[in-house]
Amino acid sequence: MDNAGGVALAIVLVVLIVFVIIVLVRSVRIIPQARAGVVERLGKYQRTLNPGLTILIPFVDRLLPLLDLREQVVSFPPQPVITEDNLVVSIDTVVYFQVTDPRAATYEIANYIQAVEQLTTTTLRNVVGGLNLEEALTSRDQINGQLRGVLDEATGRWGIRVSRVELKAIDPPHSIQDSMEKQMRAERDRRAAILTAEGTKQSAILTAEGQRQASILAAEGDAKAAILRADGEAQAIQKVFDAIHKGNPDQKLLAYQYLQTLPKLAEGSSNKLWIIPSEVGEALKGIGNALGGTNPDPRAGGGLFDEEPAKQP
Repeated sequence: MDNAGGVALAIVLVVLIVFVIIVLVRSVRIIPQARAGVVERLGKYQRTLNPGLTILIPFVDRLLPLLDLREQVVSFPPQPVITEDNLVVSIDTVVYFQVTDPRAATYEIANYIQAVEQLTTTTLRNVVGGLNLEEALTSRDQINGQLRGVLDEATGRWGIRVSRVELKAIDPPHSIQDSMEKQMRAERDRRAAILTAEGTKQSAILTAEGQRQASILAAEGDAKAAILRADGEAQAIQKVFDAIHKGNPDQKLLAYQYLQTLPKLAEGSSNKLWIIPSEVGEALKGIGNALGGTNPDPRAGGGLFDEEPAKQP
């Protein structure tokens, strides 16, 4: 009997120790940072646990699964959306949201992630349905802003804040993609042709402007050179004229210089005919007077140009 009583007592002690351990495990809970826990007491909401150590009443309080308070990113699968011009496009969306009220996220909505996905899909169809394909492809910021506004307003009562919505991809049908590629290729070719023509035009304008400036500069240079040559010749003539007047030449010297100038009139291979000016006679008279001192007229007889009398047979 003593042995049986001792065994029974040991079993009771072991059961008590296990019970105490279970009570302690269920009573003491540690909430990690950026997590939140909802406590129900006898099936009713009691309080929200913040990060740290907390004590629960065993078998009375029940801790629900912890909620992540960090900002979460959820990428939803592509959704077919019909645009205003009756084209079906596939749109991928990415939603950034954060749980701000653990109690509302637990009791106001059954599955907030699924709710956000469905709300995003319906809102996206409403927004893109009022745009044509070109506007849908070029108005991503506008679509993102409208989606974020609608989602943030609708999810506020669920204890969720939608901070950002992004369209990851907008894929039109393959036939439309081919048409758009052809259109873009034609547009690029047109722009290239326009740029080439503009370049050719600008080059021609610059070339003509350069030629005009060169012609103007050449003409100005020729004019200045001609003026300088004329000034030089005028100064040379003036110096010769002044030198002649200072030397006070007589008629004999002038006639001699005139005769020295006559051969220059016949220079050049193109001169076929040489016309002797009438002033040659006057020059010859002057030279004859200088050499013979008599009248050079042949009819007067004597002098440089006197003819020898003919001999009688």
